[in-house]
Amino acid sequence: MNTRATQAAVGAGVVALGALYAFGARNIPGEAGYGGVGPNFLPWVVGAALLGCGAWLLVEALSGGFRRMEEASGAASADWTGFVWVSAGILLDALLIEKIGFILACTLCYMVAVRGLRWSRGVRDMMPRSWLIDAAVGAAISAPVF
Repeated sequence: MNTRATQAAVGAGVVALGALYAFGARNIPGEAGYGGVGPNFLPWVVGAALLGCGAWLLVEALSGGFRRMEEASGAASADWTGFVWVSAGILLDALLIEKIGFILACTLCYMVAVRGLRWSRGVRDMMPRSWLIDAAVGAAISAPVF
């Protein structure tokens, strides 16, 4: 696959992700809460932003490719173990949020996703102390958000 086709595929993927967000936001009730916006507000904003960015990426890719793009930094290939950790955290959150509640599900998501981000940097600390610190930080972030 050539570079322009790859760039167009990235743009199309971002458009598709934005469309999925917008499709999902349709099913969320929109009654305004105490802040004046309903629970579907942020998914609509994210969906619209992804659609706009994806469209821009597509226009750039189809009109000559991404311009002034810097050389890639980082590893030559993806760190699949870190990707799996982060993906598992997000999926666990989606699966458990209704069963164990927002705060606990988001805390667990944080703990697992941070593990993946550290893993991708080469930090493979699996000690209980590290998990407890991540749990405390995750709870400290998710509790006020709730």
